[in-house]
Amino acid sequence: MLPASIAPTAVSPPSSATAVSPAQQGAVLQILFSVAFVHLLNDCVQAVLPSIYPLLKDQFALSFTQVGLITLTFQCTASLLQPWIGLYTDKRPLPFLLPIGMCVTLAGVGLLATANTFGMLLLAAGMIGVGSSTFHPEASRVARLASGGRFGFAQSLFQVGGNIGSALGPLLAAAIIVGHGQGKIAWFMLLVLVAVVVLVSVSRWYGSHLKSAVRKAAVQHAAPLPRGRVIAAMAVLAMLVFSKYIYMASLSSYYTFYLIEKFHVSVDAAQMYLFLFLAAVAAGTFAGGPIGDRIGRKRVIWVSILGAAPFTLALPYVDLAWTAVLSVVIGLVMSSAFSAIVVFAQELVPGKPGMIAGIFFGLMFGVSGIGAAAMGHIADVSGIEYVYRIASFLPLLGFLAALLPKMER
Repeated sequence: MLPASIAPTAVSPPSSATAVSPAQQGAVLQILFSVAFVHLLNDCVQAVLPSIYPLLKDQFALSFTQVGLITLTFQCTASLLQPWIGLYTDKRPLPFLLPIGMCVTLAGVGLLATANTFGMLLLAAGMIGVGSSTFHPEASRVARLASGGRFGFAQSLFQVGGNIGSALGPLLAAAIIVGHGQGKIAWFMLLVLVAVVVLVSVSRWYGSHLKSAVRKAAVQHAAPLPRGRVIAAMAVLAMLVFSKYIYMASLSSYYTFYLIEKFHVSVDAAQMYLFLFLAAVAAGTFAGGPIGDRIGRKRVIWVSILGAAPFTLALPYVDLAWTAVLSVVIGLVMSSAFSAIVVFAQELVPGKPGMIAGIFFGLMFGVSGIGAAAMGHIADVSGIEYVYRIASFLPLLGFLAALLPKMER
C-alpha cells in the first residue's frame, strides 16, 4: 500500500492501484472503519452544539445573531487551521496529532458543560473547532492511505461516519440534555475519550506505515491539467461548496427553529425531524463516493447540487409532512457531492491529499459558519421562514459544474 503522496492518482485506471493482499486488506479495512468510527464520535459530539441551541438560547437569553456567532466561532476555528495543517503534514506527517487534537475537543466539551457566560460558550465552541481542524485533514489522509486505490469509497466511508454521528447527535442531545440541563453535556466527554483511545491505535499504524513507505523511492506527480485549468476548476469546486454548505447550514442550524415557529411542533419532535434529515445526509454521502468511482465524479457533482434545486425551491411552501419528505430528499441528493468534490480536487492536485482535504473541509466549515451567522441575522430581521425562501435558490449554482474538466478514469 502506498501513501497518498506517492500513490497513483485517481485519473489512472483503477487496475493500476497497488494490489492489496487479503492479510493486508483486513488491516486496511480495520483502519478505514476505525477512522470512520472516530469521525462518527467526533461529529456526534459536534452535533450536540446546534442541537442544544434552543436550550442555550433560553438559558442565556441569546438572539438569533448570537446563536449564529456561536456557529461562526466553531466553524471558523475549524476552517482557518485545516488547510495549513494539511499543507504542513503533507511534508511532515504527524501521526500523533490525531489523539492530541481530540484531547482539545475533550477540553472544549467540558467547558461547554460548565459555561456560565456567552464568552465561555464562544471559547468552548472555538476549542471544539480547533480539535476538528486537526482531526479532519489527517484522518482523511489515513483513509486515503488505507483505500487500496478505491479513493471514492474510502472518502465516502470516512465521511459517512461523520454524517451518522451528526444524525445521532441530536437524538442523544434530546435524550440526555434537553429537559435535564446544560451539565449533562459532560456525558459526551466519554465519547471523546473513546475516540482518543482509538486514535492512539490508528496513529501507531499510521506512523509505522509511513516509516515503511519512506524507505521506498518517492514518486513525484505531474498535475493532469495545466496550472490555469487546475486553478479555474478549483474555483468552480469552491463555488459549488459555497452553494451546498450555505444551504445545508440553513437546515442544520435553524431547521428546529423553523419547524417550531411555522408548524408549532415540540422541541423533541423538531429534533426527530432534524434526525431524519441528517440520516438522509449520511446515506447520500455514503452513496456518492462509490457511484463517483463507477460513473465519474463530475456527473455526481452535477446531479447532487443542481438536482436538489426543485426540492429546495418547493420546501418553503409545503406543509409539515411534505417538509419532512422534501428535507430527506434534499439531504440524500445534496450530500452525495462532498466526497466526489474532495476526490475530484485530489485528482486535480496529486500528491497533496492533506492540503486538499484541509482546504475543502476547512471551506466547508468556514462557509457553513459564515452562512449560519448571515442566516441568523436575516432571521432576526425578517423571520426564519424568509431564510428558507432565499436559501432555496442556492443549488441553482450547480450549473457551474458544467465548467469542470472531464477527468479520465
